[in-house]
Amino acid sequence: MSMQAFKDALRAESAAALIFSEENGFYFTGFHSTNAIIFATGSTAVYFTDSRYLEAAKQQIKGFDDICDLQSFAQSVKPVIDKSDVKTILVEGERLSVSRFETVKQALPDYDLSFDKLDEIINNIRAVKTKDEIENIVRAQRIAEEALDLLRPEIKVGAVEKDLALTLDFTMRKLGAEDVSFETILISGKETSKPHGVPSDKKIERGDFVTIDFGALYHGYHSDMTRTFAVGEVSDKMKEIYDTVLTAQLAGLAALQPGKVCKEIDAVSRKVIADAGYGDCFGHGLGHSVGVEIHEFPYLNLRCNAKLEVGNVVTVEPGIYIPEFCGVRIEDMALITATGHDNLAVYPKELIVL
Repeated sequence: MSMQAFKDALRAESAAALIFSEENGFYFTGFHSTNAIIFATGSTAVYFTDSRYLEAAKQQIKGFDDICDLQSFAQSVKPVIDKSDVKTILVEGERLSVSRFETVKQALPDYDLSFDKLDEIINNIRAVKTKDEIENIVRAQRIAEEALDLLRPEIKVGAVEKDLALTLDFTMRKLGAEDVSFETILISGKETSKPHGVPSDKKIERGDFVTIDFGALYHGYHSDMTRTFAVGEVSDKMKEIYDTVLTAQLAGLAALQPGKVCKEIDAVSRKVIADAGYGDCFGHGLGHSVGVEIHEFPYLNLRCNAKLEVGNVVTVEPGIYIPEFCGVRIEDMALITATGHDNLAVYPKELIVL
């Protein structure tokens, strides 16, 4: 994806780049390898991988000048670098291990290795999704929604959290997902006060909230959605909490537009929750971008000063969590458009009592 944009950015920096991470390697090639290196300049790009992946890489990867066998960095990559007309090489500061960096540093004593720019360049490119990327994310979302619809009749008194989570994961795979986006969160009752609670042997009881945070992986792209259901009945206090979160979520979605600073979007939803008296019960950020990773730049949180751009895909997922009582989170993914946003989730959000 966007290899030309990457080359253009490197040309502007008068630098080359080394990419070691699986995520960025997949982004630029559409090919999965657990051991690969990309060397790119403003005019060329070479992909290195070992014999386990080499044949498939040569068949599947397009747009690279060469695809080479990776023996060791010094044997395979350094000779290619030495033939290029570069002295500054950008590396992934956010993803490169210390041991890998030391290996590279020792092999390239005459080059200036810089952590300063590469992450920013790649994050900015990845943040704006292409048409194909959006289609993959939407397909992942539809798989997840269909799987949740099929699971709903099983969410009832006596059902075990772990069993429901396993069924949901299996159903997504059966519907065409390559994998789940992340470990499914399916928790009930008092456990819903834990934003990242883990499914257990707990059985669902009458009067429980059930929070399900999950997603599907399709063609390497993730979806992310959270819904909170009630089982049997819901107290007035629980309904008040649910309605507050829903109001905050809708306000956050309505604020999405290109040019808006991310932390300002977070503030919109956060104010709704604070004004309702639950400000101390919403500790995490409002959302994040989604793509080849489940959490990507830009982030809708209190610290992110980035501005939303057309083509960003972000989650909006406020929550209220009260220890030893309950929690509610509601989450959609939205595509930033020239006029605002398109909600990529079509699953109902009104309180559903099962």
